[in-house]
Amino acid sequence: FARLACTSANQVTVWFQHDQSTPTKIKIDFDSNIDDLKEAIFDATDKGQYQATYNGETLRSSASVPRNTTDHMPIVFTRISNIPPPPDSSQSNHPTSSTATIPKDPITTNHPIVYTEIIPKNPTTTNHPTSSSTTIPKDPITTNHPPIYATIIPKNPITTNHISTQSQINRKQTQTKKNKFKQCAITVAGGNGKGDQLNQLSDPLEICIDNDKSIYIADSDNHRIVKWKLNSNTGQIVACGNGYGNQNKQLFYPTDIIFDKENNSFIISDVGNRRVIRYFDPKLTNQQILISNIFCEGLTIDKNGYIYVSDYEKHKIGRWKQGDKRGELVAGGNGLGNQLNQLNKPTNIFIDEDYSLYISDLHNHRVMKWKKDANEGIIVAGGNGKGNSPKQLYYPQGVIVDHLDHIYVADGGNHRVMRWCEGDEEGEIVAGGTGRGNKSNQLDWPMGLSFDDEENLYVVDRFNHRIQKYEKL
Repeated sequence: FARLACTSANQVTVWFQHDQSTPTKIKIDFDSNIDDLKEAIFDATDKGQYQATYNGETLRSSASVPRNTTDHMPIVFTRISNIPPPPDSSQSNHPTSSTATIPKDPITTNHPIVYTEIIPKNPTTTNHPTSSSTTIPKDPITTNHPPIYATIIPKNPITTNHISTQSQINRKQTQTKKNKFKQCAITVAGGNGKGDQLNQLSDPLEICIDNDKSIYIADSDNHRIVKWKLNSNTGQIVACGNGYGNQNKQLFYPTDIIFDKENNSFIISDVGNRRVIRYFDPKLTNQQILISNIFCEGLTIDKNGYIYVSDYEKHKIGRWKQGDKRGELVAGGNGLGNQLNQLNKPTNIFIDEDYSLYISDLHNHRVMKWKKDANEGIIVAGGNGKGNSPKQLYYPQGVIVDHLDHIYVADGGNHRVMRWCEGDEEGEIVAGGTGRGNKSNQLDWPMGLSFDDEENLYVVDRFNHRIQKYEKL
């Protein structure tokens, strides 16, 4: 017998319950291995998204279940990646839950129900409130599609008239100019339901765009990078797509992708394998591990080729240059908190021409701007608690800055994209904000943001499994 408990929003603990008079939550055979235990708890489709540890050591799926576990020394299952739930699930089939406890009378299903406080980056698509899960394709696409690359546009591509170094007076004059966008978006990738076919995406998280307006997508739940050419109905696998794993041609839940022009390579946050890797163009077979043992949610690169990574677990942003074995701390790193020198689960990041770093500070519901060599940041969006007023954000995700120094934020839990000007008390809606849904004027948990060379806005519409393009007027 084993007993199950939720110790935190993204962890589940298990230990043997020898007192059979106490109700048990799951039952397993004594010769079961860790994979059997995970299947009993999370169901077969979800078990691959949890990592088991016992007494500080990682347990392989084939390992026998330790028999001397107790409530003081349990087996801990930690979800690979996680983000908080939407504030209102009434309009969607995506599961949410209000507590982190197991109910006494759970809804009857054929597998144990685990209620958690957050939806991970690989949520289930079932209609019952079980633990969030992902479906690993039974027959992953393994064809070797020949990649064709062009120059990648930075997420802030327009730099000719950049004014970040101008005086505050000029800055204010420029900020009176604001780009306007059509409110009904065009679906430029995916939008054919969640799946692993070439016309589908599964929980896309981030994108980068080249000069031909081809989109490179971190198709996280398919563990692959997909290239979607302009006006194409299908994508092309350019990295991995061989199922999840840690081999040379495999990824495990990629969360971000950027392009390094200097080295003509992609850099990918391979969060499930706790690493940041580089794939060289054009064959993507020469893999280089840049950073190991890091839970990196976001990446960006400056004009000198320095790579910035957000460390979700250690609440800090680090900077690496070519050949570095250890990075340099540039933001946060003062423990979890909401002070100006602290972060709480940083995710997406963006670097401007002045080397100021913009950070989506997820659990503080704010965006921080950290100037070069600063000891603390300043709040440039949100920071007034979680909520849906113009002054608030609700789990911010993607963040980019345009050439007018306007800050665009994917306001995930509010299903909208907000625009803020530094110093303003509130932002304005530029996309979505019409309720959670799949219409052309709606979003369902927006994630990554990007501009093309014509300043059209692209939004990763995560739970609609599509990429939306908002055309500039």
